[in-house]
Amino acid sequence: MTDHPMLILIAGPYRSGTGGDPQAMAANLARLEAAAWPVFAAGHLPVIGEWIALPVLRSAGAGPTDPLADQVLYPTADRLLARCDAVLRLPGDSAGADQDVATARRRGLPVYHVAEIPRRAPQETT
Repeated sequence: MTDHPMLILIAGPYRSGTGGDPQAMAANLARLEAAAWPVFAAGHLPVIGEWIALPVLRSAGAGPTDPLADQVLYPTADRLLARCDAVLRLPGDSAGADQDVATARRRGLPVYHVAEIPRRAPQETT
């Protein structure tokens, strides 16, 4: 148990294994987003790098399969990890998620799987 809410980066496949298929990427994003509830229900705040990176790409006139994507997706996760307290690693092959885990470990941040997310201690309301 922890007594403060953590900002937890959810890391897992987004583009990996999709061959650039927009429907497959959308399905992967939906799996990432499905993990947001367990994080929130445990008393923490979930964040997914694509929630930030995709609007950045769109504002540059690009998408997730554009050459610019590598210059936005990976740096977004790295910048987020400078603010995050932990990483939740979802199953599936993903070079980007593996990179997030390696960065988190280098920075001394815990890496969890869904069943391992510590619950936040109940807070008294006054």
